[in-house]
Amino acid sequence: MSLEPIDAETALELYLADKENELSEASIKGHKYRLGHFVRWCDEKEIENLNTLTGRQLHRYRLWRREDGDLNKVSEKTQMDTLRVFIRWLESIDGVEQDLSQKVLSPSITPDENSRDVMLDSDSASKVLAHLEKYKYASIQHVAIALMWHTMMRVGGVHALDIDDYDPDDQCVKVRHRPESGTPIKNQGKGERMVALSDQLCDVLDDWLAEKRPSVTDEYGREPLLASREGRTNKTTLRAYVYRWTRPCTYSAECPHDRDLGECSALERDTAYRCPSSVSPHAIRRGSITHSLNSDMPDKVVSDRANVSQRVIEQHYDRRTEREKMEQRREYLSDL
Repeated sequence: MSLEPIDAETALELYLADKENELSEASIKGHKYRLGHFVRWCDEKEIENLNTLTGRQLHRYRLWRREDGDLNKVSEKTQMDTLRVFIRWLESIDGVEQDLSQKVLSPSITPDENSRDVMLDSDSASKVLAHLEKYKYASIQHVAIALMWHTMMRVGGVHALDIDDYDPDDQCVKVRHRPESGTPIKNQGKGERMVALSDQLCDVLDDWLAEKRPSVTDEYGREPLLASREGRTNKTTLRAYVYRWTRPCTYSAECPHDRDLGECSALERDTAYRCPSSVSPHAIRRGSITHSLNSDMPDKVVSDRANVSQRVIEQHYDRRTEREKMEQRREYLSDL
């Protein structure tokens, strides 16, 4: 078989054009997003012709994407399954070696694994925020984690906020989808909403803006709410804050894993994710949703505030036990 040279970016454009009449618009966008990371990797590795792509390189991409995207097992499977479809399509146009798609490996998951249990419980969240309140008050780390916990927002939503999206008088933030200027959000236009804030969180935001936030704009001339001297704080940095400050050793004097703190591999800022107790921003979101449900916030209110359907809340986010749900229902029973 004679292969015809093709680069990753061109291949993706042809693939998406070919699939336009076969896949829904939402599916096209999903494939474009997931395969965009593969194009980025090829560019970084200077792979200019996919004819030379090998199974070993595809495995290296899998490891790179897992680390780069902070992917859980389910997300990794979705990404690699999409890549396999793409590679299979490339086989059909003589862009890669035949049967290369069979070398695209992805994890096997059980039905139970499709709904992860990892979350930041309310007790740990209180300790993390109390520590930040005392030692890092109104710092960007404090503001970011407090916003994630109190609003149930995804990391992308927090990242997308501008100063003008915060209304201190009405005590709320407006989450907006602005892909043209670098801040798309999950669910796009349907994810836009206004989120009410507590008095305490507004105090933290006011002090951040008045005392700590650097006076900068991003590359689009917008004033990001969460900013560093370089501009808008990126999502990778926001995730790193969460991993760093949810390690128990940062807010208590003990390690629940009996590790020697002088030798622990998770002690450095860039390796905080190695701590078994540290969590991702999504675990904060899951914990906050569960905490709100446990606090008797109606399901519909949680659904609207967190921008997630009640069905998805039940399947992926609600970590109340059956007994906890029963006891909550009991409170609505009238005396017989």
